[in-house]
Amino acid sequence: MSSAEGDDSFELYDLRVEVVCPPGERILCGAKSGDHFTLEGELLRLPPGQGFSIYSLGAVLPLLAAKQRATDRKDWMTTDAEVACPDPNCPSRLKITRTGVRKFRHSEVTVVPLE
Repeated sequence: MSSAEGDDSFELYDLRVEVVCPPGERILCGAKSGDHFTLEGELLRLPPGQGFSIYSLGAVLPLLAAKQRATDRKDWMTTDAEVACPDPNCPSRLKITRTGVRKFRHSEVTVVPLE
C-alpha cells in the first residue's frame, strides 16, 4: 500500500464493523448478531433500515482510522479485530474486518499541498 514518487495517491482499507453476540446471551445495546456498517474512506454506510448504537460506535470510532491504514504484521492493530461493547454488562463485541483497498488522491481530499 504505497504510491510512487510524484504520485499523490494513497490507499486505505475498506472496513466492515459487525456485531458479534454470544448465542443465548442477553444483549443490552439494541443490536443483534450480524448488524453492521461499512466504512469506505470517510463514508460510514448502514444497510437500509438498520440502526447502530451511538455508544457502540463511540467504542470503535477511535480505532477506525488506524485500521484503515497499513500496519506492521506484528502490530496489535493488525491482529486484534474485536472490541468489547462499551456497556460492561453486555456480552456483545464489535468485529472490525478489512474488506478491500480503495485508492484516493491527496489533491481530492484536502487543499493543503504536499511538500
